[in-house]
Amino acid sequence: MQACVVTPSNSTINNESLLLKVVIPITSIVLLAMVMFGILIWRGKHKSKSISQPSFGTKFPKVSFSDLDRATHGFSKCNSIGGRRYSSIYRGKLVEDEIEVAIKVFNLETRGAHKSFIAECNVLRNVWHRNLVPIVTACSSIDSTGNDFKALVYEFMPRGDLHNLLYTTIDYEGSYDLDLLPMSQRLCIVVGVADAMEYLHHNNQGTMVHCDLKPSNILLDDNMTAHIGDFHLVRFKVGSAMPSIGNPSSSSVGLMGTIGYAASEYAGGGHLSTSTDVYSFGVVLLEIFLRTRPTDDIFKDGLSIVKLTEISFPDRVMDIVDPQLTQELELCQETPTALKEKGVRSLLSMLNVGLSCTKPSPNERTNMQEVVATWHQRCISQRKLKKQLCWY
Repeated sequence: MQACVVTPSNSTINNESLLLKVVIPITSIVLLAMVMFGILIWRGKHKSKSISQPSFGTKFPKVSFSDLDRATHGFSKCNSIGGRRYSSIYRGKLVEDEIEVAIKVFNLETRGAHKSFIAECNVLRNVWHRNLVPIVTACSSIDSTGNDFKALVYEFMPRGDLHNLLYTTIDYEGSYDLDLLPMSQRLCIVVGVADAMEYLHHNNQGTMVHCDLKPSNILLDDNMTAHIGDFHLVRFKVGSAMPSIGNPSSSSVGLMGTIGYAASEYAGGGHLSTSTDVYSFGVVLLEIFLRTRPTDDIFKDGLSIVKLTEISFPDRVMDIVDPQLTQELELCQETPTALKEKGVRSLLSMLNVGLSCTKPSPNERTNMQEVVATWHQRCISQRKLKKQLCWY
């Protein structure tokens, strides 16, 4: 019997052909997309790894997340000593070295935190000065949940920051502890901050602008030596455009500076220069001796801490300075009049420096080299001030 030959129908052939034309291209596209996606993820991780682990050199000890976790007892709330927009700060003790440290943990879920970490690393590995907060090491690791972990480890400053010291030494009756922040100590702090700013502006690594000098960024060690901290806004290049003020009610001026301490050129989106730091230094200097915040309610309708000092200088200065300083004079009844007058002159000299740093025009302001040079000519140094028991 002749075998029966089955001839496929045209519809079957057409369906198979259509299926091949559709399935093969789609499968190819999906496979290609998966390959490209895998490559992008690999490149992203590789890039992230390469930029997130800045080299601090061999002089800095290596620490892991577990080391810092133990040092802070699991980053407990009782060891929390502050926080900023991009970070939380904890007090801890490194087990191996028994070193008390301040650990700045970056909140990487916050946009800009990773860049802030990189920026501070780039600054800290290039600078060293006795009046900058000493860096112990950096940590770029993985936490216990498998997420990226980045932290900077600084020497702990037991006296806290200058802002708290200025405004928490007044007791409930409104009187002052004269053992805290006497005139000689304030002079020492101001000279220390000036030395650090002069170093940042004129060091061999190139000009650096801090961009956010204020009392809360000035930390004090056991010897009451001033150390400038918080370097995430430091800029290496001078002359770059600055952002304008976005929200007038905010305490921050865009990403640069803090209202009350930022120079007026910030508001107009001017250009970054060392003179903007000089202005902030001048405001801090005036605040130290007046013990008055530049953002206090009394400063309105055109009145500022700078304007108040200007209209009071020199004859009515003692009416606006911190009452603790006048109390120091009153307690020294036996001091000869000539020496008291010398003390007042030294105060006037300091306030005059503050005014020269806060001129409206950046070109009219003095610079930190001139400030430091003037004090050195007068033999005013941190070492000498610490040995003085009285400021006149």
